[in-house]
Amino acid sequence: MKNKPLILVTNDDGIQATGLRKLIAIMRGLGEVVVIASEFPMSGMGHAVTIQTPLRPRLLHSEKEYQEFITNGTPVDNVKLGKHRLLDRTPDLVVSGINHGSNASINIIYSGTMGAVLEASIDNIPAIGFSLQDFSADADFSHTDNFILKITNKVLDEGLPKGVSLNVNFPKISGEPLKGIKVCRQAEARWVEEFDERTDPYGRKYYWLGGRFENGDGRSNTDEKALAENYVSVVPVQYDFTAHQYIEKLSF
Repeated sequence: MKNKPLILVTNDDGIQATGLRKLIAIMRGLGEVVVIASEFPMSGMGHAVTIQTPLRPRLLHSEKEYQEFITNGTPVDNVKLGKHRLLDRTPDLVVSGINHGSNASINIIYSGTMGAVLEASIDNIPAIGFSLQDFSADADFSHTDNFILKITNKVLDEGLPKGVSLNVNFPKISGEPLKGIKVCRQAEARWVEEFDERTDPYGRKYYWLGGRFENGDGRSNTDEKALAENYVSVVPVQYDFTAHQYIEKLSF
């Protein structure tokens, strides 16, 4: 059992999400799996951690080479709990997803799915986030299996550089098979916020955040371009936010 890789599985859509169940099934064919997922959806939590209330993990299921925990924490909390309290050793791999909705381009900074991945990479644990361009609760993930296996096996066999993790996105299923995998860069796209203003029965205004996604990046080597052309996009990402190219130019 110790010879098998230990894989920590988490997500940001909650313990019952279809995408999580798909990812668990795939990972159980590759190693010893421990699932640590939140009781409720945590989309948009980014790298949030819980510091004002206690964390309460609870074991839901345990059998040979498989355990499943539910928590009241964020995806980042779940990785921290796994590493420091719930696992008997450091995981060989952390996988997060499969997210219901794209985490390509600027979405990575809002994503709880990718927050968990970046948290793992801070501790130099190889980590992969998987997301699908379909927000439906009953989204079809059937076209992702072989690609998830290919990418995961490569990372298990070869590892990843220190501080680097992978952001993997799948196009929504269509009548055409996926064309393959493209390793690419993050598109320079953004959300344009729109606040829906309403008034409650006491006459007080409140707002619902909405918006539209705008991609003005016309380059051919971006994740958004790859997805539009029915490829799986793979972007190597890092938690180091330093603008290294500007260090020598910036002076006071």
